[in-house]
Amino acid sequence: MRYLLRHCTLYTGTTVLHHHALLVHEGRIEAILPELVAPDDVPVVDGRGLNVAPGLLDAQMYGAEGQLFSVVPGPEALRALTQHAFRHGTTGVLATMPTNSLSMLHAALEAGQEFRREQAGLLGIHLEGPYINPAKKGAHQQKFIQAPTVAEIDELLKRANGVLKMMTLAPEVATPAVVARLREAGVVLSAGHSNATYAQATQGFRTGFGAATHLFNAMSGLQGREPGLVGAVYDDAAAQASIIADGVHCDFAAVRISKKLLGERLFLITDAVTESQQGAYRFRRQGNHFVDEQGTLAGSALTLPLAVRNCVEHVGLPLAEALRMASLYPARLLGLSDQLGYLETGYAADFWLFDDELNAVATACAGELTWHPPQA
Repeated sequence: MRYLLRHCTLYTGTTVLHHHALLVHEGRIEAILPELVAPDDVPVVDGRGLNVAPGLLDAQMYGAEGQLFSVVPGPEALRALTQHAFRHGTTGVLATMPTNSLSMLHAALEAGQEFRREQAGLLGIHLEGPYINPAKKGAHQQKFIQAPTVAEIDELLKRANGVLKMMTLAPEVATPAVVARLREAGVVLSAGHSNATYAQATQGFRTGFGAATHLFNAMSGLQGREPGLVGAVYDDAAAQASIIADGVHCDFAAVRISKKLLGERLFLITDAVTESQQGAYRFRRQGNHFVDEQGTLAGSALTLPLAVRNCVEHVGLPLAEALRMASLYPARLLGLSDQLGYLETGYAADFWLFDDELNAVATACAGELTWHPPQA
């Protein structure tokens, strides 16, 4: 399939282009060129005056539309999750399994393998636990928390067969051997649900951890006498951090301060869950977030476009930078920025079209463009 997308504004990941067109061919971006010199022998798709940006990437999403991956880790939940994300401009997701039994972790990894072979949109699996600190468990289930062993990690990696892309664990409970084994397998390690001291967290970033999970939430905070995990993230030169920009998980002022300190190292996630009344994780919606049966904050009701809009309206970021926080920067973390995160010649034709209110009007995966019905 070859077509020319024109009559739109392009947010390329490096600049904003007006009066330019996107030439797509066989799932890739063939060229970006001024509309005045665009070929006239190629089918044209009218961009309707909308904005176009690289497809959004969500490194932490649990479920959608009543299907929670942590309750039923199968293709139905993955389908609901990826389709919901796609309707909101998100072309790549890490389906996330929180602290759970080993049998559930195995089921999640096996489901991820099967689904990825058949359908696009799933980048892989993110295991958030079970190797966390009980002192910072948040809404995670105490009974499933355990200390990691190399033997268990080897079994997870065997069952994953490459689909395990990210793991959140507490640096203070991870042995050097466990960290080394996961890094050898190419798994991104993210520090989270951790009560690490500044020294422990700093050592973790020096020896294999590349990120921190949902900054401020379920982690040791920045204090004058003990800077904790938050202080270690700020102080490290390379550590990235995800953040939930809904105004509930952290104040928008905290997002703004963190952005000033971290720059391109801060990226957006949704941490989105859905209603659930079965299994180990039971959630109910409370305003614009979810809580568990004890009333503990348990996840957001965000979409990535809403997180981007919050960063523009409440944090004060330029739209182009807020978009990068939900596309290019997570792509870098996952080692995918050579093919995702930019509108650039040779890159995957994964992008979304949106109006000035950040409503997704259409989404393209490998160049195949789907127009969405108007949002209610």
